[in-house]
Amino acid sequence: MNSIYSKAFAAALIAASGMFTAQAQTSTVVDKPQTGTSTNYVGFRAPLVEAPLLKLPVGSIKPQGWLREYLLRQKDGLNGKLGTVSDWLDKNNNQWLSDAGDHGWEEVPYWLRGYCSLAYILDDEEMKKEAQVWFDAVLSNLKSDGFLGPHNYENGNPELWAQMVMLWALQTYYEYSGDARVLPAMTDYFKWEMNVPDSQFLKGLWQEKRGGDNLWSVLWLYNRTGDESLLPLIEKLHKNTSNWAMDNDLPNWHGVNVAQGFREPATYYMYSKDPSMLQATYNSFNTMRNRYGQVPGGMYGADENARSGYFDPRQGAETCAVVEQMASDEILMGITGDPFWADHCENVALNTFTAALTPDMKALRYITSPNMAISDEKLHGPSIDNNLRGMLSMSPFSSRCCQHNHGMGWPYYAEHLVMATADNGLATMLYTANETTAKVGAEGKNVTLTQTTNYPFDENVTITLASDGDVAFPLYLRIPEWANGATVKVNGEAVAAEGATGKYVCLNRTWKNNDKVELTFPMEMSVDTWEQNKGSVSVNYGPLTLSLAIDENFEQHDSRDPEFNQDDSHWQAGVDASLWPCYVLKPNSKWNYALVMDKGNKPANFNVNKKEWPSNNFPFTAESVPFEFTAVGVEIPSWGYDETGMTDLLPTKYAPRSEEKRNIRLIPMGAARLRISAFPKAEEK
Repeated sequence: MNSIYSKAFAAALIAASGMFTAQAQTSTVVDKPQTGTSTNYVGFRAPLVEAPLLKLPVGSIKPQGWLREYLLRQKDGLNGKLGTVSDWLDKNNNQWLSDAGDHGWEEVPYWLRGYCSLAYILDDEEMKKEAQVWFDAVLSNLKSDGFLGPHNYENGNPELWAQMVMLWALQTYYEYSGDARVLPAMTDYFKWEMNVPDSQFLKGLWQEKRGGDNLWSVLWLYNRTGDESLLPLIEKLHKNTSNWAMDNDLPNWHGVNVAQGFREPATYYMYSKDPSMLQATYNSFNTMRNRYGQVPGGMYGADENARSGYFDPRQGAETCAVVEQMASDEILMGITGDPFWADHCENVALNTFTAALTPDMKALRYITSPNMAISDEKLHGPSIDNNLRGMLSMSPFSSRCCQHNHGMGWPYYAEHLVMATADNGLATMLYTANETTAKVGAEGKNVTLTQTTNYPFDENVTITLASDGDVAFPLYLRIPEWANGATVKVNGEAVAAEGATGKYVCLNRTWKNNDKVELTFPMEMSVDTWEQNKGSVSVNYGPLTLSLAIDENFEQHDSRDPEFNQDDSHWQAGVDASLWPCYVLKPNSKWNYALVMDKGNKPANFNVNKKEWPSNNFPFTAESVPFEFTAVGVEIPSWGYDETGMTDLLPTKYAPRSEEKRNIRLIPMGAARLRISAFPKAEEK
C-alpha cells in the first residue's frame, strides 16, 4: 500500500518499444505491454508516442457483481437524479442551453460526464435521452468563431475551465454515438484557442492549473482526425499551464489541482518525447505523497489546500480530488502501461472513494479522511483548511463541485477494467466481475471475456473466453503489487508466473472458445509504518486497508437546515427535500485505541473471519462487509476531539496507554464511514 514509484523503473518505462518479441513464447512476465500500432482501436498517431494501453469504447465493458450494484445505486442516487434536484442543472435559463442563460458553469459538464458514461454503460434509455438533450444543445449552439459553450470571463480573460470538462463529456458521447458533429466542433474550438493571445490564455484560478485536461482532449482529437494543424496547440497549452515539472516542488497545493495537474507533464511527453516530462509526473506524485500522503487510502491531506505541518491522517481529501485522482491513474495506465497506476487506482477507489458517500449514494461529504471518528456539520477550522459548515457531514449538497463531479468515479473505473493493447491484445487492469467484448488479433475478431470474482474480497479470479473460432492474441494479466505468490492457470495447466508481482503475465497464444484462465492472488496481512506520522501503522489484507470497526450512528437531518446547507448549494423549485436528507455520523463505541504490535511488528493475535457474501451484492458497509478481523488494542485516554470538535491529532508514543488489553474488531476501511485506519502503536509485553 505504501508504494512510492522508484526511478529504477523509469528507464524501463521510457524504453518502451521492443521489450520482447510478442510471439516468442506462450507465457512471459513483462513490465508493460508491448507497443505497436493497433489495427482494432484508435491509438496514438505519429508524431505522438505510441501508448501501450488503449481505453475501450464506452459500453464495451459490462460490470457485474458489486460494481454493477454501485452503478445501479448511482443511477437511483444523487448523480442519476441530480437533474431534478440541483438548481445548477435547472434547464430554465441554463447557459449551456441558451446564450441568455445565467447558471450552469462547471456544474453541468461535471455532472454530464459521469451521467452520460453511466447511461451508456447501463444502456439506460431514459438516461441516454436526458444526456442527449444537453449534447444536442451544445452542438447546436456553436459560435461562428468556433467557440463552444457559454462565454464567461475572469478578469477580462476568457474562462475555459468549464469547456475542458465538457470536452471530456463530448469524447465519451462520441465513443458511444459516433455523432458526426463532435469532431468538427472540437476542431473549430481548438482553432479558436490557437487564436487567443498567450497573454489572455488560461489566465485564471482553475484553468491555468488544469490545462492538462485540455491537452488530453487535443491528443484525443488528433488521434482521430490526424489534423496536424492541432499540434501547435499542444505546445501552447503546455507553455501556458502551470509548471507541474518543478523539481521537488509543486506550483499549487490545492488538493483537486494536484490530483489533475500532476499528470500534465506525462501527457505532454506523448508529444515532446522528452523522458524528463514523464519522470516529472512520477516526481510530482511522490512529492505530494512524501509531504502530505504518508497515510493509508492512497490520497493525501489537502482538505482544500495542503498546508505545512498539516499531514496527520485526520486531514482528508475532497471528493472531487478523489475522483480526479482515479481519472489521472486511469489515463496514466494507458500512457505508461505501468501497473503501478492500476494498483494506486484500486487503493484510492476501494479504500477511500467507497466511504465518501452514503450507501444509497444520495449524499456525500466534501472531505474524507483516513482517521475520522466524527463526521458532522460543525465548523472545524483551522483543523481543516476549509472552515465552512458541512465539510464533514454527508449531504446531497456537500458543496456544488463534489455534488456534480463525483459521478464520474465509478463509471470511469468501469471503463478501465480491461484495456486494449497496442499489439492487438487485451489487458486485465482493474479486477472485478465483468463481461468485456472487444476486437483482438490482426484480423479484429470479436471475443468476450467474462470475469467471475468477488475481488477485492476474493483472491480468485476466473476469466472465460468466448469466440466464434480460434483467435490468436496476447492477453496481459496484471499481477497486483501486493500479490506475492500469485498463480496463473490456463485450462487447468499452471503457467510460469514467478517474479510477476507488480508486473504482467502475458499469455500469447491461439485461444479457443471456452478457454479458461484462473488467477489466484493470495491475500495476506501486511503492515505499513508511517514514520512521518508518529510511527503509526496501517494493516492491510490484500488490496484492502483495515479500519477499527466503529459503531456508526447515522443521525438524519433536514438538508434545508441552514446549519447544513452551504451558500453555494441550491434546490430546484418544487423538490421534495424530505427525499434528500443529510446525515451526521457519530460514534456509539470507543475509537481511541492503539494497536498492540508483536516483536515482528505485526498485530498481536490477528485473525481473519470470512463471512457470507451479502445478499444485496453490496459489501461496502460495516454491516455487510464479508471480511472481519480481530486484533488487540489498548485505549489512549488522552486521545479525543480537539477544540473544534474534530478528531484530534495522533498521540505521541509517550501518551499513556491503558494497561488493559481488549479484543478489537477491524473491517476494510472502504466499508467504514467512521474510521481509524492509521493506529498509534503499543508494544506487546
